[in-house]
Amino acid sequence: MAVTPWTLLDTASVPGGEGDLRLMRRGSEFSIMTGSTALMNSRMSGSEEALASLSWQAIAGRPRPHMLIGGLGMGFTLRAALDILPADARITVAELVPAVVDWARGPMAEVFGTCLTDPRVSIRLGDVGTMLAGDNLYDAILLDVDNGPEGLTRDSNQQLYSVKGLRRTLSALRAGGVLAVWSSHTSTPFTKRLLTAGFAVTEEKVRARGKKGGERHHIWLAKKPG
Repeated sequence: MAVTPWTLLDTASVPGGEGDLRLMRRGSEFSIMTGSTALMNSRMSGSEEALASLSWQAIAGRPRPHMLIGGLGMGFTLRAALDILPADARITVAELVPAVVDWARGPMAEVFGTCLTDPRVSIRLGDVGTMLAGDNLYDAILLDVDNGPEGLTRDSNQQLYSVKGLRRTLSALRAGGVLAVWSSHTSTPFTKRLLTAGFAVTEEKVRARGKKGGERHHIWLAKKPG
């Protein structure tokens, strides 16, 4: 049986000169790649959806919750958040690469559906780190900006996942708020950095395709005391 080849739809430079992203398509399947690394695939959304559902479980019941999602990607975390957050919620999505937003509104519009036009959603272009300046801003901060805190494809993400960066994130959370971090692999050093920064930490193993299985991914749930 002939295998349908991948087609390159578009290429985008990552701000700061840290490589390129490639949007690929094969039939109805999409993939976003950097170099030889597949950052995300439209057939594997389970762990990204779990990032939203586990975060909401940690803060459920809060009035007018404000969630910050670092990384638009293919919108799986955003869509899952919209399905479970109340009507008075706010969701801010930080996306570093403008073309990713263009892809969401263009070739991947069917994947995103009405996510980007939901009145609860605002899209902000720029590094998510710049949106953590301030105190008591968010009830939940969800980070899916790389392959994890140890599997970095962008050198600048090291600062985000450092003890100093994590303490800044802690300040940006409201009391009792949660930082949720997606990763392709577990990391004992990162768990230790979260604890050093002042978080109470639990860890969850999730599957790339949810109930359908797939690769095992990892999510840290780090709560701010209070």
